[in-house]
Amino acid sequence: MLLTLFLALLLPKLSLQAALTRFDTGNPADVAPQLHGPILHLAGGGGDVDAAYQEVIDRIRGCSDCATKIDIVVLPASGAGGYKDYLQAMRGVDSVTTFVITDRSTSRRADVVAAVRDAEYIFFAGGDQCNYVKYFMDTPIEAMVRAVYARGGAVGGTSAGMAIMGKATYDACTDESAQSKLALTDPYNHEISFTTDFFDWRFMERVITDTHFAQRDRMGRLMAFIARQLQELPVDSFLGIAANEKTAVLVDERGLATVVGQGPAYFVLGDHFPERTLPGQPLTYCGFKIWRAPSGLACDLVHPPPTGFTTIVVNDGVIVQNPY
Repeated sequence: MLLTLFLALLLPKLSLQAALTRFDTGNPADVAPQLHGPILHLAGGGGDVDAAYQEVIDRIRGCSDCATKIDIVVLPASGAGGYKDYLQAMRGVDSVTTFVITDRSTSRRADVVAAVRDAEYIFFAGGDQCNYVKYFMDTPIEAMVRAVYARGGAVGGTSAGMAIMGKATYDACTDESAQSKLALTDPYNHEISFTTDFFDWRFMERVITDTHFAQRDRMGRLMAFIARQLQELPVDSFLGIAANEKTAVLVDERGLATVVGQGPAYFVLGDHFPERTLPGQPLTYCGFKIWRAPSGLACDLVHPPPTGFTTIVVNDGVIVQNPY
């Protein structure tokens, strides 16, 4: 009888432990170097950009050719430990730990929280950003990720992992991924939902991100997303940062956003209230400012360039010229 009772109490704890899959490589000891960031790594998905990861590693350790090393924690909400060997092979990496977290309770586990706290570089893999919202937001892991950034570390993500890095997140917590045509036709379509303040990084306070950008023709939906934020938040401008596949945007401690990889990235600014953003009606906005940034270009998020942009009009749900 006592054994039965003991097992009954133990099994729920065992099931929580089973929700976590962990992969480790490299040195298990904590290196704790002095950090020289912070930096955000925003990757558009569709293939990793080696140079972006290496640049992030070098920036936060303060050198490109020295003995200083860092620990990396990868936080996917699905999949496996595919990044561990890839990142471990980078110059300046001491260890890589991957936690595949598939439930919210695991984000409170002491061993997971401690590993995130002690890392210098936190990276959210791709997948489904709704899972990141459900499993990580307002948990001790989120607090530790913020702490890594605050002490000069790096935080980043690819695809869904990039999607959670803005003030507003298109959370994709519906059955379908929002398409541009539908979003322009009705910015309040039921497929479009947002989460705000998951993270509120410096220089990203008025930003929403998007990924796989030109490849999946997402300009129209990003415009609708921006119009929604202007309509609903107490702001007079809102910026979209969008990366093509095999492209990354690195945001440093000064607010400079540098494009790395194949490019381009797009910076889409709405700097006035929409002419029409109403449920069930097509978007009208005159006009968005779009900077098309090739690889190597840096954009100042604090003071957007006064030139170099294209002005694009959306009239009755139709983008009147090629925005790419």
